[in-house]
Amino acid sequence: MITSLHKRESELANSKRQLEILSNGIFKQGELPTFKQKISETGQFPLRAKKLEILQINLGYMCNQVCEHCHVDAGPDRKEIMTPETMLQCLEVIKSTGAHTLDLTGGAPEMNPNFRWFVDEAYKAGIKDFIVRSNLTILQTNKKYHDLPGFFKKHNIHVVSSMPHWTRGKTDKQRGDGVFDKSIKALKELNAIGYGMPDSPLRLDLVYNPSGAFLPSNQKSLEKDFKKALFDDFNIHFHHLFAITNLPISRFLDYLIASENYEDYMCALVEAYNPSAVKNVMCTNTLSVSWDGFLYDCDFNQMLQLPVNSKVKHISEYNEHLLEGRTIVTSQHCYGCTAGAGSSCQGTLA
Repeated sequence: MITSLHKRESELANSKRQLEILSNGIFKQGELPTFKQKISETGQFPLRAKKLEILQINLGYMCNQVCEHCHVDAGPDRKEIMTPETMLQCLEVIKSTGAHTLDLTGGAPEMNPNFRWFVDEAYKAGIKDFIVRSNLTILQTNKKYHDLPGFFKKHNIHVVSSMPHWTRGKTDKQRGDGVFDKSIKALKELNAIGYGMPDSPLRLDLVYNPSGAFLPSNQKSLEKDFKKALFDDFNIHFHHLFAITNLPISRFLDYLIASENYEDYMCALVEAYNPSAVKNVMCTNTLSVSWDGFLYDCDFNQMLQLPVNSKVKHISEYNEHLLEGRTIVTSQHCYGCTAGAGSSCQGTLA
């Protein structure tokens, strides 16, 4: 208990440190405008929550991988796991709202010991649009996960998986040795039961994150290159590629600072600001639930300990009337979602 308390205090201190770094916008290149100032200039302040469409639930920070860009600092040593009690509270919200999509994330969400039970119960509750953000390698890690492709198919789960590149070197550099080969094997298994195949209703999408301090290139062009390379080299099919900008938080922020790229990266995000992307940011129609049930506008805010601007702070207190129309909590990291073509968990926005 004491160890857990100390870890929690350490995480809060780290979140505070990262917020202080982000808030200090004075660089050699000049003082950067705050995100609030920027969206005010384009007449888009304040950002407000719309009707809830997507409930994104973090089932825990435990993961079989330790990826360089991971914004939740996930890994095998993380013990934070959503309890069945909190899951039941999430199910009550699912039953009472008009949310059409349940988005399960982690860590590796499949590592939560109650993952399958939760999916079964949510399915019974009427949710038909499931997203599971799988890292693919979990399907190859342990025998108890080997039958997950069939479980996904049974519930018509939309599988969204990170795939940094179509080459072994770039993928393993970002995600660890052996990740590429395991990912390819998992993709072949998913293809074998219909996932990602042309005209198949079993949706399989991949996620691309840049491997360094730069913004992703055009999503459609990247998708074309990924599809050609994976089909030519491995006869692998998938439906769409989501290009997601790395936000300057958690491990990626630490990397930017250590590599002395932080200032240039922040300036690049601000210079690429696109007011068209602001219109569709995911925080306006998505509610993020942390592993312990607290509510955030997005999972990036979750890692910076920036809770929703509402009297309702926890899933057990959920009140749609009080949450709808709330002002979205923003900081400098929000430039990552509004740079260039924009970025969200479903890819580009503009």
